[in-house]
Amino acid sequence: MSQLQPATPEQSSPSPLASNEAVPVAPSAPRGLEHGVSIRDVQPEEDVFSWLQRVHGGFELPRYQQVLGAANAYKEGDEAIGVAAADEASRENARKLLARTRLGALHAHPPLEDRLFAFMLEAIDAEARAETADWTVGQLKDFLLSAREEEIKRVCRGLSSDVIACVVKLMSDAELTTVGSKVFHPLPGSKLGARGYLGARIQPNSPTDHPEDIRWQVFNGWSFAVGDVVLGTNPVSSAPESVAAVEAALHDVLVTFGLQEVMPNCVLSHIDIQARVEELQPGTTGIWFQSIAGTEAANRTFDVTLEKMVEHAARRTGKFGLYFETGQGADATNGQHGGCDMVLLESRKYGFARALKRRVALAQVGAGREAAPWVHVNDVAGFIGPEVFRSREQLVRCCLEDIVMGKLHGLMIGLDICSTLHMDVTLDDLGWCQDRIAPACPGYLMALPTRNDPMLSYLTTAFQDHVRLREKFGYRVDDRMWAFFQQLGVIDAQGRPTERFGDPRWVYVEYCRRKADTRSEAALLAEATERMEAIRARGVPLAVGRGEHSWELEPGLDLQLRGHYEDAKRGIWTELSPRFIETIPQAVPLRTQAVDRRDYILHPVSGERLDAESVRGVEALRQRRGSRWDVQIVLSDGLDPRSLMDEGHLAPFLEILRRELEAANYRVAPEHLVLRYGRVRAGYQVGELLFADAADGLQRALVHVVGERPGSGHHAFSAYLTAPAGRVWAGQERPVDHDITRVIAGISDTSVRPEDAAREAVRILGELCRG
Repeated sequence: MSQLQPATPEQSSPSPLASNEAVPVAPSAPRGLEHGVSIRDVQPEEDVFSWLQRVHGGFELPRYQQVLGAANAYKEGDEAIGVAAADEASRENARKLLARTRLGALHAHPPLEDRLFAFMLEAIDAEARAETADWTVGQLKDFLLSAREEEIKRVCRGLSSDVIACVVKLMSDAELTTVGSKVFHPLPGSKLGARGYLGARIQPNSPTDHPEDIRWQVFNGWSFAVGDVVLGTNPVSSAPESVAAVEAALHDVLVTFGLQEVMPNCVLSHIDIQARVEELQPGTTGIWFQSIAGTEAANRTFDVTLEKMVEHAARRTGKFGLYFETGQGADATNGQHGGCDMVLLESRKYGFARALKRRVALAQVGAGREAAPWVHVNDVAGFIGPEVFRSREQLVRCCLEDIVMGKLHGLMIGLDICSTLHMDVTLDDLGWCQDRIAPACPGYLMALPTRNDPMLSYLTTAFQDHVRLREKFGYRVDDRMWAFFQQLGVIDAQGRPTERFGDPRWVYVEYCRRKADTRSEAALLAEATERMEAIRARGVPLAVGRGEHSWELEPGLDLQLRGHYEDAKRGIWTELSPRFIETIPQAVPLRTQAVDRRDYILHPVSGERLDAESVRGVEALRQRRGSRWDVQIVLSDGLDPRSLMDEGHLAPFLEILRRELEAANYRVAPEHLVLRYGRVRAGYQVGELLFADAADGLQRALVHVVGERPGSGHHAFSAYLTAPAGRVWAGQERPVDHDITRVIAGISDTSVRPEDAAREAVRILGELCRG
């Protein structure tokens, strides 16, 4: 009998906004449009609904969704789901129709109705909504461009998320910048998100969740007078004990410097895990994080429900409430867009956040506190990849749209102005994007030692980018943290850099002294140098010093950064070697529907399904086996095939994995299924072909090894673990997807050791089996 027992949904399943692999487009999405949405022959004074009546004989939801989508600026993600305009003339006509449409008509015709839509309505002021019901979207646009901030805020209390999305579609980049630059929602009791301020979330990620890596990146940011919104780490492991260790390290830094009431810490694991850690270590978790989506179905892929989020909001009665991350395209890449375009779904995420912010305020009042909800949103704009959008111009457009939509929802919104290594955005392009987005006044940006995240392998904002933007645009840091940076001695009384600027050793010295360490300054500096070298040896860069200007990287570090970038570009286009496949014991070669590597990179859906020959091969394998095995290992090249082919990577992982699984009485299939151009969901199809049995209540496990995004220099791979019962593989309960999968990320000989990852995989499978 199988040792695998029925599983329950895994609460710490990987979030597509925080995964190390680009999240693929849904299997049902087309690879591209043959014609796009064509809108011709628009009559004077015609609105969306009269056009639908004249041209198509009445209202039809799919056509309505297409007209709304056609009004968007072009992005690949809208094209993939069939709602992009066929050409510029169609896009302009869609905007004309939308500009003449009344807000009341949009309220009466929601493009998608689910329980999330109903929940969002509770945060809308009915009287304010009625006041603008007769306005057209074009009139609303003119109002937003001409009115004062308080007038805009009063009107926005009555605007639905759909209306906010529609008005944004009509604006140029310059108009979006105008609106963004005059609406502000600072966090209570602070200048974070206020006019004239640009904050920073220090993102001290570590490929191994090493507390020293994390702590020293905080010291590094503070040495540049950067980091005032949140200390927020993306964890490699979502195991509660690992999350607890990182939370404790971040909390310790804040407590040591007396900043625990000034800014929060956060480990960006699933919110259920954060709640569990808070129970284990009360008072250490700071603000609670969750990625959210724009439809109820898409939220389920994050293992998020309305009931769960309402319950968590009700618990946030202290100073720090909730922190959300969003990003255009996440709903579509999870196959849960419901026919709606990316701008509209992004706006609905802010509607979800607005409603939860209201619930946090109610919880505070219920606890006898003043309603002052510390709730903010981070728009992770370019994390998914070229299937959403590809160019620097599109990245700017996306960020400007999202800033305005967030602010019109009454939210303090920050940005991750980021790109993946397989987008057409270079390291230098990021600075160009920052300069065009900064005048729209986002509340904050990410902050890392360099523009390359050492764990997530994507490009974002460096500490010294903040220094440059402050210098160029006159932005300030939250007053309380500015005073703290002056106390540290990294800036002087006039805010100018001192000789300690950009040197985290001095922050460490102050940290030790506040812990009553009586050693000499020389001894502490020597220890700091030693610890920094150990951190660098683990593949985590630290930005020390500067170039010609204070905002430029030290030349040697800049050279290293560009080397990682070029290495990543090589990795993206590397092919899995046939000679390497021959070295894998009992390898069974398979491939997906991708025509070639370029097709795989630019059209992720092509890498999610097996080609016909491979389907037949897996079906034949099942027929030969019967039900003899209950664990199957699948190997996919992913976004960097080198992660499997590098010496000391795959072989030790497989050796320990097989040995430990067999010792635990799992029955492991002897064949390794080697998938060329494979993504995570292609593994789910393999599991369905091998294990689907509507009458089988026993669990069958898939261990899917996938090459991660290149960029960190580690050439790392991930292991995705899925272990539902045969009836689940058969689709009897729901499709097998990310929400019931666990992931171990960052596996390489220089980060998470393959041997350790293999043992962790067996441990996680045991948890899945025990339910």
